[in-house]
Amino acid sequence: MLIISAGFTHFGEVKYMRDEEFIKKFGLNLRKIREAKKISQENVAYEAGIPVNQVGRIERGEINTSISTLNALAKALGVSPKDMLDF
Repeated sequence: MLIISAGFTHFGEVKYMRDEEFIKKFGLNLRKIREAKKISQENVAYEAGIPVNQVGRIERGEINTSISTLNALAKALGVSPKDMLDF
């Protein structure tokens, strides 16, 4: 049974909490790295193989991206995945 309440999702004994602050910080760091490298959202999206609107949504902290997408973004920006999480 799946129960969702106040930001928590319960799967039996497992709790999952979406960390909105972390998601927003990740997005801001992605934007900072991208802008420092003077790369457009469109170019990052193309190189990462994801829709351009997804890059914008990640940067604004609207979506919780996957580690596969994090890795693709890091490759597109020429940085390590660790750099993407250094904020």
